Amino acid sequence: MRCAVQDRPNWVPSNVDVERPNFARLYDYYLGGAHNFAVDRALAEQSNQLVPGTQLARNSRTFLRRAVRLCVDRGVTQFLDLGSGLPTAGNVHEVAQAADRDCRVVYVDNEPVTVAHGRAMLRGNDLVGIVLADLRDVRAVLAAQETRRLLDFDRPVAVLMSGVLHFVPDSDRPAEIVAAYLDAAAPDSLLALSHVTGDVLPDVAGRLVALAEHASTPLVTPRTREQIGRLFGGLELLDPGLTFTARWRCEQDLGWGRPPADGVEAPRVDGAAVDGAGVDGAAADGRAVGFGDAAVVVSYAGVGHKPAAPRVG
Repeated sequence: MRCAVQDRPNWVPSNVDVERPNFARLYDYYLGGAHNFAVDRALAEQSNQLVPGTQLARNSRTFLRRAVRLCVDRGVTQFLDLGSGLPTAGNVHEVAQAADRDCRVVYVDNEPVTVAHGRAMLRGNDLVGIVLADLRDVRAVLAAQETRRLLDFDRPVAVLMSGVLHFVPDSDRPAEIVAAYLDAAAPDSLLALSHVTGDVLPDVAGRLVALAEHASTPLVTPRTREQIGRLFGGLELLDPGLTFTARWRCEQDLGWGRPPADGVEAPRVDGAAVDGAGVDGAAADGRAVGFGDAAVVVSYAGVGHKPAAPRVG
């Protein structure tokens, strides 16, 4: 998709193509950000006819914001945000530094366009950096100059993988990638992870796969709740465990994703009520999940804690 040449805002680096849609800017638009162009907005509106893209993006970002706040509350003030996209509306360093101004954040993305945008946006904040690298190359990420400048892996680090591992196919062994980052991290480090699933609505997950192909992003690989749970390896899942992303600690309100009002019925699929643990129970009068409900049940999320190694002797 191309559009007529647009005026170039002063925050856009000269090497960025403003005539082609970009998935990171698409996400920015979904979140109500200002770092996007007409061509991105056009694709976003088209995609919203196929999947509830805006609500999916906001659910994912709300989980990330809640998870970051939880990390700071537990004393973790270093963040490695893998597959971060643009540090746009409701970003990690904004939330973390509002809670503790000394928080340090390293964003990592493998798209030069996204990183170029990000560097321009982050100019002036010495406690935040962005790295051009593929999250699958753990050594490159950990050895990057900005990573080494900002993060001390002898202290707990929060590793953030929000809405990114479904872009990593099974052939790339995502569980081993996660384990490598956590192996490098100190005890009491945390992993915040959200991931697309086809457990409840495989047709919607299929449309997400098609949308990713249209936006020239890597193939989306939806996984089951059991498969997503295995990505946490030996970490201790913090309450409430692995739940639908929109429902993870949904009693908190950080701008989006407010919990349902009292008495609002949970979505139902084939007569089974959908709760935070998956499809649970049965009801003869259950309704089908509607288009809006799809945003609730199309991804899972959780936060894992790396325990201290057991003492020997």
